[in-house]
Amino acid sequence: MNAQLLSTAVIVGSALVFILLERWRPYDERQRFLRDEFWSDLLLYTLAQSYVLGFAIPWISSALDKALGVSSWGLLAGWPVAAQFALFFVTHDLYIYLFHRAQHRWKWLWRLHEAHHSTKDVDWLSGSRSHALEILINQTIEFAPLVLLRAHPSVALLKLTVDAVWGMYIHTNIDVRSGWLQYVINGPQMHRWHHAKEVTDGHLNYSTKLAVWDWLFGTAYLPHRHKPQAYGMFGYDVPRGFWAQFWFAFRSPQPPETQVSSAKSLSY
Repeated sequence: MNAQLLSTAVIVGSALVFILLERWRPYDERQRFLRDEFWSDLLLYTLAQSYVLGFAIPWISSALDKALGVSSWGLLAGWPVAAQFALFFVTHDLYIYLFHRAQHRWKWLWRLHEAHHSTKDVDWLSGSRSHALEILINQTIEFAPLVLLRAHPSVALLKLTVDAVWGMYIHTNIDVRSGWLQYVINGPQMHRWHHAKEVTDGHLNYSTKLAVWDWLFGTAYLPHRHKPQAYGMFGYDVPRGFWAQFWFAFRSPQPPETQVSSAKSLSY
């Protein structure tokens, strides 16, 4: 089977598995499959936006390479594929952790992250609701080095597949307990608290794939005896719909957003 077709099959198959698990063993039984803004998240964020950015990001990466000529050095060309993947997996995951923290601290970066936190239902699809500029920044920083350092083409496809499946997984509405693994790799058990509405500043659980960053840098929060009461923004609202959420990031300056500036409501 063609590698790209296999990647698509893995992503779609994983989505179907997550959907079934959410129906069979939901963490939050109130959540519906066709929840609010389902079609906007699926058709516009997941399909249309991803399609457009799928052209833009490789073009930017190629343009950078033409300008710098770094790929001609072949810095990673002799590395085994597994070693290349491990290098980019760990370094980019650390970058995402740090950038994610910065988004919650700095109001201008926060504006690119608001749409992601506006969802009131955390499920397999909600992770796709991210502003186009946020995705453009993060995925250019993720994939441009693969071109510049001349990594094997399969590394990019493998990372893309892992990113998509893991992004769905950590947002799933599945009642799953990772046990000791939650101290190493991230899952919905911790990440749903990052979206919890009662966490008024969201300054916890920034990790995407490797939970070790939260434990190492003191931002981990993992309660065992209670669940989040609700998800979404605290103190103000983000408009509904893809285009309204896109343009909302460029609104005129307003008083400091509560989500960024408020004191912590939970202790960790």
